[in-house]
Amino acid sequence: MNALATQTSFPPYSPQSQAMAVAGPIDIDQLSRHVQILRRKLAPGQHAYRAGQSFHAIYLVHAGFLKTCELSEDGRERVTGFRMRGDLVGVESIGLAHYSCDVVALDDSEIWELPYPPVMHACLYMPELQSRLTAALAEEIRNDRAWMLALGTLSAEQRVAAFLLDMARRHLRLGFSARHFLLRMGRADIASFLGLKHETVTRALTRLDRLQCIEVQRREIRLLDADGLQRMAGQGETIH
Repeated sequence: MNALATQTSFPPYSPQSQAMAVAGPIDIDQLSRHVQILRRKLAPGQHAYRAGQSFHAIYLVHAGFLKTCELSEDGRERVTGFRMRGDLVGVESIGLAHYSCDVVALDDSEIWELPYPPVMHACLYMPELQSRLTAALAEEIRNDRAWMLALGTLSAEQRVAAFLLDMARRHLRLGFSARHFLLRMGRADIASFLGLKHETVTRALTRLDRLQCIEVQRREIRLLDADGLQRMAGQGETIH
C-alpha cells in the first residue's frame, strides 16, 4: 500500500485522527466494566442526535460514515465535518446542556453510546481514556482553525484538493488504500463543508480529472498524481 507522507499540518488531518495516534484506541471491554455502553445502528439519513437535544452522551463511531452539520442564520444546513470509524462525536458539546450540532448517518453505520458524565468517572480508572478525550477536544479546536484558514485563503480547486488528501489520509489511517476510495458524501455536502457551490465542486473535480491528478467515476476516486495534488493544495510533500 502506498502511504501519503506528510510533515505539515496543512491541509489538516481529520478530527480525532491525530488524537488516536497519540492516545490510542479506547479499550471498550475495559470501559464496559465501568459504564453501560449502548450500541446503536443508524440507517442513511438517520440522526444520532440533533442540535438542541439534551446532552447526555458522547459517541464512538464503530462503523459507517456520518456528517456533522449546523443551521446557518438563514436556515440553511451547513456541513461542519465528517466522521469515520474510530472518531468520537459529541465531544464538541461537552460542558453544554444541549448538543450544539446535528449528526447524521451517510450510510449504514453503528455508533457506541458512552453516557456522560459516567464516562468521565471511568477516567479515574482508565487514565488513557482521559488522554483520549483531551486529545479529541484539542484536535477539534485545531481542525476547526486549520479549515477556517483554508477556506479563507485557498481557491476552490485547492480546497477540493485538500479535501481529497484529507480523505486519503483518513482511509489510510483505517488500513484502507489512500489512492482508491469511495466518497460517502454527495457533492452538495462537500460543497457545504468547503464553503463552495455544488457546481463549483463538480467543476473542480472535473478539472483535477482532466489534469490527471485524479480519476473520478461518480463517487469513486483514484489518486493518479498525489504529488501534484499535494502541490496544488499548497503542501509540496512527497509520496513513498
